[in-house]
Amino acid sequence: MARRPYPTDLRDGEWELLAPHVPEAKAGGRPAVHTRRGIVDGILCVLRSGEAWRLVPHDFPSWRTLYHYFRLWRKDGTWEKAHAALREQTRRRMGREPTPSAAILDSQSVKTTEKGGRAATTAPRS
Repeated sequence: MARRPYPTDLRDGEWELLAPHVPEAKAGGRPAVHTRRGIVDGILCVLRSGEAWRLVPHDFPSWRTLYHYFRLWRKDGTWEKAHAALREQTRRRMGREPTPSAAILDSQSVKTTEKGGRAATTAPRS
């Protein structure tokens, strides 16, 4: 029985755009138990809803599996490569250059006390 889709799941068209950027299962070893789409949908469920990994619904792969792939793909640059490729594709579709020619960086000033550390927060000893 197929599971009912969650609002956080990718639609078919979104998956078609993302699928080429998601690494396939490694050759050899045990066969893959979960589909790549199921893993991505589970990861997106956690990220979009803000819930804890251990609270992922039971009809997704286990939270350990989802967290493993999330970390693996973060470390090997899969997420960044996918983001860059999708951004370029979107910019081309809009008739713009694939990569932006300029960027704006902004920072906020944070006011602090002149005294720092323990002196500002603890009373002097008698």
